[in-house]
Amino acid sequence: MLTGLARGATRTVRGIGAAVRARPLETLGVVAGVFALHALLPPLLLAVARKPWTFFTFNPWLKQLPAYLASGAPVEQKLDFLSRVAVFWFSADGDFGAPEWGFAVDALDLVRFLAMSLLVAVYFALVLHRRDQGQLGGWRAQTSRAGGIAGAFAGVLGLSTGPCSVVGCGAPVLPVVGLAFAGLSSGTLALLSGASRVLSAVVLVTLTLVVAWLGWQTGATSVDRRAGAV
Repeated sequence: MLTGLARGATRTVRGIGAAVRARPLETLGVVAGVFALHALLPPLLLAVARKPWTFFTFNPWLKQLPAYLASGAPVEQKLDFLSRVAVFWFSADGDFGAPEWGFAVDALDLVRFLAMSLLVAVYFALVLHRRDQGQLGGWRAQTSRAGGIAGAFAGVLGLSTGPCSVVGCGAPVLPVVGLAFAGLSSGTLALLSGASRVLSAVVLVTLTLVVAWLGWQTGATSVDRRAGAV
């Protein structure tokens, strides 16, 4: 059984590698584009729906990161702190000095952004590679590309990225889409926050499984082609 799993994993990795090598620049472009959307589209949405941001900064403390890593603090404490430290944030000033809204990205958010960006990029590389091989065409190809685009934007708007750290919205964490609406009840805010966490896991797991399946199929096709050439 373990041997079969190892062979399946090897074939999946082989298929993903073949698809990425066929389009390295396009894959990198998709990674950069989806990552930028995750980081920039939420504050742009909030700027349009609520109020333009008036402040942006990277965490000034990050300049002390090398010294902190070299300190004698326990490794567990370092990992816990680094997983929660904010990297950068946007905010919009409201009335009486209180913020209208804020959007902060921490280290785990960046990990999620990168994971989703890589998954979407590999997904498109696999779909296009299989289309070139004649294994995917017509309506199925169009549906696959549309599904990938929809998944990418769903993540950007607060599903796969998980709850975003915010201020001025009546809750400590909330999906970005929920911030576009002012005056939501506390129950609605809690529902949106919980739904965001669940949908975050669903989107990531589903896309991971689809990428693995496409990679497995692509790896099988590559093996068959090499065997035919021999």
